[in-house]
Amino acid sequence: MTQEQMLRHLRAANEMARETLALGHHPFAAMLVAPDHETVLLAQGNVDQVNHAEAVLAREAAQRHDAELLWRCTLVTTVEPCAMCAGTQYWAHIGRLVYGMSERQLLACTGNHPENPTLDLPCRQVFAAGQKAVQVHGPFPEVADEIAALHRAFWT
Repeated sequence: MTQEQMLRHLRAANEMARETLALGHHPFAAMLVAPDHETVLLAQGNVDQVNHAEAVLAREAAQRHDAELLWRCTLVTTVEPCAMCAGTQYWAHIGRLVYGMSERQLLACTGNHPENPTLDLPCRQVFAAGQKAVQVHGPFPEVADEIAALHRAFWT
């Protein structure tokens, strides 16, 4: 996936996060992009504090697609996945991750908000503890401020 494709998908995911926010949910969103790096196979906004966009999407993807296909797909998400979501991506066999804003950048927006007590555990560290080499791309400064703007407005 080229950087141009990654940025385009990140901006599309952020637009979905904006729509998720308009529905009254936390402003997170994720997409599953096919091996052609263009086709969006699944898209998911955040549901609630426990059903994060990435984890819900990964579970759905694992039910719909075989592990061989998923290993060649990319999970694109606005914010670096938490430990739960990274673990779910790992177990779903999704082989690549693209995220726009880091978990630490999110913490700067949320503070100690009771609905998002951010874990300081980078997804790369979660993946490194496993036996499969999930490729990780992010954060992207080119879109991080656009993504952070939704969160600054929401969490204050």
